[in-house]
Amino acid sequence: MLKKGTSLYSIITGKCPKCHEESMYTFKNAYNLANTLKINEQCSKCKTKYRLEPSFFYGAMYVSYAVGIAFAVAAYVITNLIFQANLKNTFIAIVITLVVFMPVIMRLSRNIWINLFIHYDKNSH
Repeated sequence: MLKKGTSLYSIITGKCPKCHEESMYTFKNAYNLANTLKINEQCSKCKTKYRLEPSFFYGAMYVSYAVGIAFAVAAYVITNLIFQANLKNTFIAIVITLVVFMPVIMRLSRNIWINLFIHYDKNSH
């Protein structure tokens, strides 16, 4: 269950990792492709800076690999093991899944990355 005050809450919702009060992203919709990764400079509630250093979110690329693998495995399990599709159709399903969910994967990766370095503080508001 998503409970405010947990890292999982911040990761899934994209809220500030420190206060969990507002979104880190300028645009809530991840599928606004021109603005998928536009992030606010800081939280307006607790003043936490989201870019800890100039290239901070480059580390999220490593996380996105793992998140992408998780999505690919889920697509494999659903298409091959549940629907018993052949290898070609399973591969196509995996590619489609990764393309369709790419904005979500990118945001989840950034959320996981920043939550590794900034933790919830109930006294931060």
